[in-house]
Amino acid sequence: MKKSLMAVLFMMFVTHANALSVADLSNTEASGGLKEALTQGVGKAVSLLGNTDGFLGNKEVKIPLPDSLKKIEKGMKLMGMGKQSDELVLKMNRAAEAAVPEAKALLVDSIKKMSVADAKSILTGPNDAATQYFKKTTSTQMAAKFLPIVQKATEKVQLAETYNKYAEMGSKFGVVKKEDAKIEQYVTNKALDGLYLMIAKEEAAIRQDPVGQASSLLKKVFGAVSN
Repeated sequence: MKKSLMAVLFMMFVTHANALSVADLSNTEASGGLKEALTQGVGKAVSLLGNTDGFLGNKEVKIPLPDSLKKIEKGMKLMGMGKQSDELVLKMNRAAEAAVPEAKALLVDSIKKMSVADAKSILTGPNDAATQYFKKTTSTQMAAKFLPIVQKATEKVQLAETYNKYAEMGSKFGVVKKEDAKIEQYVTNKALDGLYLMIAKEEAAIRQDPVGQASSLLKKVFGAVSN
């Protein structure tokens, strides 16, 4: 995977952490450089997942049948219902792929609203500091955007209708998790999990993999290193 500007920014910071005091950066440098890097980074993540097979073809984020259906999947196939389970898996993942592009505007807006304190906290924070920032600032709005798209994609699937009928009942008795009581809620949650997972994986890799390249933006943001 080609390293994004975000990768370069994070690794230059980690590599020179001992020499650089974040306090030495101006507010504009600390926030502006990171915002540009994060904008490119989230755009890449959304692009990867928002295409055909972005979820279905990626084992790390592919959405499986809900646990309650997964347990009886083998029996369903023996009873000739395998086609229905396969259709539901396909529709769930296609729904996630269709919904994810809605995330880009929300993520970019979150970046624009990032304070100087947020930016410096991400630069000096743990491996998933940026991911946690996005979860905190976008998950509720993103779920609201994803839900109707997912609902439209799954509402005519027979097995989804059957699942909703019994899962809601099962949630009252603790057999099915409350957040999974509707197939559209389940898929929405899984789509969010998949998006944040990909962002977190990239962020962790960025911080661990030394980068030996520079750019005019990096020289500006990390110019304090040579001072």
